[in-house]
Amino acid sequence: MTTKFVGMKEFRQNMSKYVNIKNVRIIVLRKNVPILEVNPIDENEYAYLKLSDELEKSEKQIKKGKSHSQKDVMKEFGLL
Repeated sequence: MTTKFVGMKEFRQNMSKYVNIKNVRIIVLRKNVPILEVNPIDENEYAYLKLSDELEKSEKQIKKGKSHSQKDVMKEFGLL
């Protein structure tokens, strides 16, 4: 992955251009001081993070007793 340095004004004016660049890390500078780093998102990593978030929510619901057995779900959908 390559790195590109751009000024704040340049980044703000051309954000859509920079967002569409693949495999490039963008460092945004304000008065030659790095203030922001923009990295492309790996689709697999994003899917993993989303799944882990959903699993965490599910675990909290189970601990609160807000869960249904497989048998209950099958009855609800008329499969039993």
